[in-house]
Amino acid sequence: MNKKTLIFDLDGTLIDSLEDIALCMNEVLKTMNLKVHEIEEYKYFVGGGVDILVENCLSKDTTLSIKQEVTKRFKEIYDQEVHNNTKPYSGIYDLLDLLDGNCNLAILSNKPHEFTVAYANKFFSNYNFLEIHGQKKEIAKKPDPTAALDIAKNINADIKDCYFIGDTKVDMQTAKNANMKAIGVLWGFRDEEELLKYGADYIVSHPLDIEEIIN
Repeated sequence: MNKKTLIFDLDGTLIDSLEDIALCMNEVLKTMNLKVHEIEEYKYFVGGGVDILVENCLSKDTTLSIKQEVTKRFKEIYDQEVHNNTKPYSGIYDLLDLLDGNCNLAILSNKPHEFTVAYANKFFSNYNFLEIHGQKKEIAKKPDPTAALDIAKNINADIKDCYFIGDTKVDMQTAKNANMKAIGVLWGFRDEEELLKYGADYIVSHPLDIEEIIN
């Protein structure tokens, strides 16, 4: 009951998945004779789920049918396996070693639910994450606070003791909408200016900084 609760975003916070997302999407775009993008550009395309990723990759005058086909092909390529270039950020395991057992741990991502679970199982099966949730059709995605609040309720956590940790404005907005403390990380996909603009209570440059904040 008295433990701090930490809800982590996945991509750009716990794991560096940018290269694999970019490679898969560029493969789709290339086969459809559409403009491909540099990997760094994808830092500003991701964070809102697959539909937003597709919107950001395509020009504003792209037809709905093309958007749907890009989405379909991307899911077919990206969702067929857990990708080899994706890995936890340096320092994440050190942080989890300190937190595990002392805090309630959870994951909330806008990545499709089954793949959020797959990546969590691959990289974090040794840690006691009480709740692991990705995007589900029946629940509004971040920054809607519903899923974050559900997590807190499921583990009987007091909102005032909850921290939401992420790397984009979507995560900071989720924290604010759920009345949780927002921790913005600088090793992910966005910069300090965006994180502060959208409500970060804390900014961290290394995972172990999080342990210092909650203590």
